[in-house]
Amino acid sequence: MTQLEVVSGDITKLAVDAIVNAANSSLLGGGGVDGAIHRAAGPDLVAACRLLGGCATGDAKITPGFRLPAKYVIHAVGPVWRGGASGEPELLALCYRRSLELAIENNVRTIAFPAISCGVYGYPIDAAADIAIGETRRVLADGDDIDRVLFVAFGGDVRTALERSLRKA
Repeated sequence: MTQLEVVSGDITKLAVDAIVNAANSSLLGGGGVDGAIHRAAGPDLVAACRLLGGCATGDAKITPGFRLPAKYVIHAVGPVWRGGASGEPELLALCYRRSLELAIENNVRTIAFPAISCGVYGYPIDAAADIAIGETRRVLADGDDIDRVLFVAFGGDVRTALERSLRKA
C-alpha cells in the first residue's frame, strides 16, 4: 500500500524519484515553485522543456531532473482559480492523475507534489488539498506501483490543509 505523507520544506532538495512542478503552460519557468525548480535543475531543464512544445491545463509532461536530487521532473499545469464553475476542480484532479500516470509509466516509486495551483493561480488551499489527497488515493487505490507520495508544504497554512485532508477517511 502506498504511503501518503505531508512534509514541510523545499521540494528541490528532496531525494525522491520524481518531483512535480506546478508549471505554467509554456513549461519554460516562472515564479514560485516553478522558478525554484528551474533554478535548481539548471539550464538543461528549460532546454528539455522547449522540446515538449508546452502543456495544456490539466495535463503533465516529464523531463529528467538534471541537477536536482530527483531523477525526473513531472511538469503539471494546474488551473487558474476563477470561482470554481469553470472546471477548475476537474482540471486540478486531472493534474494529479496525469502526474501519477506518468510516474507509473516511468517506474517512479517515490514522488513529491507541491500544492498545485495554490500560489499565484489562487486556488483555495482547503479545496485543493482535498482534491490532491482524494485523487491520489483514487489513482493508487488498486495498485502498489508507487511506494511513497509526499505532499510538500512551503507554508504552515498549506501543511495544515494537507494534514486535515489526509486525516479524512
